[in-house]
Amino acid sequence: GKTNLFKMSNVADSRLPVINNFVLNGPTVDVHAAEEFVHQAMEIIMDEAVRKSTDVKEKVCEWRSPEQLKELLDLELRDEGEPEAKILQRCSEAIRYSIKTGHPHFFNQLYAGMEPYSMVASFIIEATKTSLYTYEVAPVFTLMEEAVLRKMIEMVGWKEGGDGIFNPGGSMSNMYAVNLARYRYCRDIKMNGLFAAPRMVILTSQECHYSISKAAALLGIGTKNVYVVPSDKRGKMIPSALEDQIKRAKSEGAVPFMVNATAGTTVLGAFDPIDEIADICEKYDLWLHVDACWGGAALMSNKHKHLLNGIHRVNSMAWNPHKMMMASLQCSAFLVRDKTSLLQHCHSAQASYLFQQDKFYDVSYDTGDKSVQCSRKPDAFKFWLMWKALGTTEMEQRVDRALALARYLAQEINKREGFQLLMEPEFANVCFWYIPPSLRNLPAGPELWEKLHTVAPVVKERMMKKGSMMVGYQTHRDKPNFFRMVVISPQVSREDLDFALDEIQHLGKDL
Repeated sequence: GKTNLFKMSNVADSRLPVINNFVLNGPTVDVHAAEEFVHQAMEIIMDEAVRKSTDVKEKVCEWRSPEQLKELLDLELRDEGEPEAKILQRCSEAIRYSIKTGHPHFFNQLYAGMEPYSMVASFIIEATKTSLYTYEVAPVFTLMEEAVLRKMIEMVGWKEGGDGIFNPGGSMSNMYAVNLARYRYCRDIKMNGLFAAPRMVILTSQECHYSISKAAALLGIGTKNVYVVPSDKRGKMIPSALEDQIKRAKSEGAVPFMVNATAGTTVLGAFDPIDEIADICEKYDLWLHVDACWGGAALMSNKHKHLLNGIHRVNSMAWNPHKMMMASLQCSAFLVRDKTSLLQHCHSAQASYLFQQDKFYDVSYDTGDKSVQCSRKPDAFKFWLMWKALGTTEMEQRVDRALALARYLAQEINKREGFQLLMEPEFANVCFWYIPPSLRNLPAGPELWEKLHTVAPVVKERMMKKGSMMVGYQTHRDKPNFFRMVVISPQVSREDLDFALDEIQHLGKDL
């Protein structure tokens, strides 16, 4: 029958108040029916989104074109609700046709794998349905966010402590950095707007994440005022070139106010030399932000944290535990070394209905005024619960193992005919070409590059239509398309990496 969670009672009874044709006689929701529905839905989630999605024998994706999928899912919203059985079927279909990012053969993004503790934390966040602006409405999660930020700040090595905030994604963290750096340079801008400021310039490497130019566009700095610093062939910012760009901006009468360095670039996984960049920033009094959304996880590892040497000297950093640490999406932290409540001063609007100063508890726990958002999910809980469950030691091993697997993959690529690394990986991004037999006798040059450029897209199409795995590809500067395989999940075995190379060869050998 019809879905029965909401029973609209309209029985006329002269003793009950009637307003706008509604008889106001108690709740209209059948709580038992609601519970039963959640139970049944959870069984589907457990079976299809948790068990099957992580099973190596299942497909990574059930590929359909947009047209086919529109047809299959019946997306139209109507006046009448559907029966519960139908709604449960809708839940099942949503999972079935989604990409199984928890599958051991999903190597497509900078996140992967199923993390049980943070997933349970996500369920709890949805079930408790609160927002992280005040201690009043989110007492537990406010304290947890503070605890997680404190621990992350300790890992960065800021002895004096610092400040921070979780927000929806690394792009937002980088935007916070730009806004904070600008505010520190020119406080009048908050009240008087861009009229209060000279032409301001951000410096960043050519390998940086596109969110830096998005931040410049959104905040009115302008994408033309993002000065790009050349990187070396391994994708690292060249410090002397940074200094040249700073001098160039100054000679034009502009004001360089911030440098964005990257720890773990999106494509090559390169780490900018933070120490040398920090020297230059100190010399010219520039805010140094490090986008460590991807590479921040190396701080968890005694063996690999040297990749971020000098990180304790920076003004701010972005770090996404939802990437290599595998917390459920989204889980992104912005950390700042400042101890003068810069985040608060820069963003506060002192909303009188949220941040009353005469509350009955210590209002310093109301952190919402640091944020550019109002509603904010308690994402830190996903990282907190997982950290509690695993401990720092286990999380360190997770990073070390991922990088060991990436090392193994690179070695295998070097051994196999028809496979060629772009470069030895520094982190967990392994970039390589697959050269089909038909191209192996061509000399290096434009003809080979042109033909090779078409190989990866076809192999990608074939793997997705077959549903066997997912690996990303792209170009880089003048290079033809190559695969970028990212190794993260502890559920991935050596056999899975061998399978991936075999499968690419199998799908592309006739090209």
